[in-house]
Amino acid sequence: MAENKKEQKKPLTAAEKRRKAQKQKTWLRAGIQFIFFLSMPGAFVAGFSGIKHLFQWIGAGEPLHVDSFVLALIGLCAFTILFGRFFCGYVCAFGGLGDGVFWLSGVVQKKLLHRKKQYQLPEKLVRPCQMIKYVILFAIVLLCTLGLYGNLSGTSPWDVFSRLTALKLPAAGYGIGIVLMILIVAGMAIQPRFFCQFLCPMGAVFSLLPILPFAQLKRNSEQCISGCSACEKRCPVNLKLEEASLRNGECIACEVCTDTCPRSNISRWDLALTKNFWLAALVKAILFFMMGICLGFCRFL
Repeated sequence: MAENKKEQKKPLTAAEKRRKAQKQKTWLRAGIQFIFFLSMPGAFVAGFSGIKHLFQWIGAGEPLHVDSFVLALIGLCAFTILFGRFFCGYVCAFGGLGDGVFWLSGVVQKKLLHRKKQYQLPEKLVRPCQMIKYVILFAIVLLCTLGLYGNLSGTSPWDVFSRLTALKLPAAGYGIGIVLMILIVAGMAIQPRFFCQFLCPMGAVFSLLPILPFAQLKRNSEQCISGCSACEKRCPVNLKLEEASLRNGECIACEVCTDTCPRSNISRWDLALTKNFWLAALVKAILFFMMGICLGFCRFL
């Protein structure tokens, strides 16, 4: 009887195969994010501190040198140039928190509020808001150069996040930072990658970096279905990959689009080399983990 049931089982359709692959990749990515959230939650703060240190030294007229934070910044930027924004898509604790909050918000909206479609900000609002992070980066750089950033102690939400992930309560005087952190978490509930898209100064840095051609996702637009925008609808940063597009820097390398395309028009060299979708992500995760240990990111070593 069991053999007859196996014989009668219908093969999966192309759409069912895509949905299955999407679910498997989602769980793989969530697992990698969870491991990095537990082991290296301070990687973002360390890299960002490197930016602050550099411009504080420039403003003070001090000679530039490489300390642990600047080394962390160099490591993150080098990894991004080589492998795209893998850090944003798989490693960053802030990004992992955002994905978790947005997923939980979707469950609540579906089960308790009976919404068929999860609420998100309209695309017309999303794209201009993505420019805010560049303004924030410029403002922080300017304040560091002028020697004024130290006056803002207690206002940084990422400092609050850093203390929480270290299982420490924010110190007295972090009231503004706590309020901003709460607002950011609220934003994460209504927009995928809210902080990454709109507010992250490191995201602004990464989006401006040159990514080596072999590390970029490519879309064969000539084979696309006319009027199809499946990749853009599924993309957490509202991106439709275009050749020579300035917005391609917004890609966080989450690879959601690769199994969304009905004609499999989106690919990258490492994804094309192996039939095991998990292999490319796992190799990069291991490489980053090794680099993180060398740079002192790992909280357990």
